[in-house]
Amino acid sequence: MSLDTPFRAGGPFRLGVNYWPRRKAMGWWSDFDDGEVRDEFDLIRDLGLEIVRVFLLWEDFQPTPDRIDPAALGHLRTTCDIAAERDLVLDVTFFTGHMSGPNWAPGWLLDGSRPGPGARELVSGGRTVSSRVRNPYVDPGVLSAQRLQVRTVVEALRDHPAVWLWNLGNEPDLFALPPDDEAAPAWTRYLASAIRALDGRHPVTCGLHAASLASDNGLRVDRVFAHTDLAVMHAYPAYTDWATGPLDPAFVPFMCALTASLSGRPVLAEEFGAPTVPPGEPSGILSWTTDAGSPRREFRAAEEALGEHLATVLPALVEVGAIGALVWCFADYDESLWDRPPCRDHRHERTFGLVRSDGSLKPHGSVLREFAALRPAIREPSARARIATDPDRYYTNPAALLPQLYRRFREA
Repeated sequence: MSLDTPFRAGGPFRLGVNYWPRRKAMGWWSDFDDGEVRDEFDLIRDLGLEIVRVFLLWEDFQPTPDRIDPAALGHLRTTCDIAAERDLVLDVTFFTGHMSGPNWAPGWLLDGSRPGPGARELVSGGRTVSSRVRNPYVDPGVLSAQRLQVRTVVEALRDHPAVWLWNLGNEPDLFALPPDDEAAPAWTRYLASAIRALDGRHPVTCGLHAASLASDNGLRVDRVFAHTDLAVMHAYPAYTDWATGPLDPAFVPFMCALTASLSGRPVLAEEFGAPTVPPGEPSGILSWTTDAGSPRREFRAAEEALGEHLATVLPALVEVGAIGALVWCFADYDESLWDRPPCRDHRHERTFGLVRSDGSLKPHGSVLREFAALRPAIREPSARARIATDPDRYYTNPAALLPQLYRRFREA
């Protein structure tokens, strides 16, 4: 995919998955196994999917601010080769700091100050640490390090046939908040420009999620995506109190439609889905207490219910004009990982996969395969997907306006 191929009506509606190996999770890059990747990419291709989103865990790819690890870069190149052999393409997500509950950071990024109450678990050097991180939006040294990462990776892989999309991070507000309204747009412009100086063919985006619609967190979708080629949205109704339920089928299409309306960019549904209970069990709430003594409650869906959910959401995404959909995520994690981050304190992350930890396919994986076989095409947004709202007015009170707009969308 290149910028010469616009994301317009009539083009292919692309389907894919967010990827971590089921036996490695975030340990993938430091314990790389190309045979494992081949086997799992074979399964992804067998489902009829085209796109695999991969995450460059910051510590593995940039152990010091002035050096990109050659082994990790080599593993990424091998992953690209394996993808290309299977006619898959990659959504390459840079400097991954936030992932599946915890934050992950190289030691040089820690500032040594004590985190505030309720801070996310921070993993560095293979262990949980107590520290804040330097601000990636404005710290000159961190900005320079990020520029080095994107330039090194893009220069190495810009001509590789498996590259589809360059992505400036994963839900970056959960890693660190920008200090003012201008910081995140300037950060996006700075890094997108660094990519385009080397590669004018592949589009650029940034992995924003529902928080950038629910509040003015410094990463407004109109201001960040003004500097990218397309917008994305990560949306999970189970994490939202104004959705009609944890498997609300209109929620993800609405969030994509609103993102498109506010940003003026084509939108990819880059993350959506739900964790599941074991086969045959009904949907329910998983309750547990973390090692730190914090109580947690998370919804988990019956496997069949999640399949029915996707069967409704996927055509609705086509109806609102989305350009594609990437499900979260590829696989349930092997039980050997359950005593480590993120599975230890974020137990719902254990069972978010299209496939179970033994590699068998869940019902919603079958739904994806059946939908892919229809070869869906991008459509012009329906009337209800054209949500008329001025961005500046919207962001004066998004917490109130977001559920109001959603009610109108559902009633339409």
